[in-house]
Amino acid sequence: MVVSVDGYTVDGIVSERDVVRGLAESGTRILDRKVSEIMTTPVSTCSPDDLVKTVMETMTLRRIRHLPVVSGTGRLIGIVSIGDIVKNRLDEMTTEASVLREAYLAGR
Repeated sequence: MVVSVDGYTVDGIVSERDVVRGLAESGTRILDRKVSEIMTTPVSTCSPDDLVKTVMETMTLRRIRHLPVVSGTGRLIGIVSIGDIVKNRLDEMTTEASVLREAYLAGR
């Protein structure tokens, strides 16, 4: 979940990992804590112009599954999930396989 004070910028992000860490530290007292106390900051983000490969590398290196997409003005415009990245890669692989299959059949 993206945390934003003004509804436009990214101030933090709360993941399942943050909640589990909070439960381990505070037990059920986590329910009395503010989101700002358990959220991850600073938040890794990407821009709409970033390459899928770059986003995939960021997610892998930082071990995160969601990456907010932020415009040049700092405004949140979306979120990319690891599922989006995997689907994109599978689509690329399917296209590559089709092209190779067609080239092979055309050359016979």
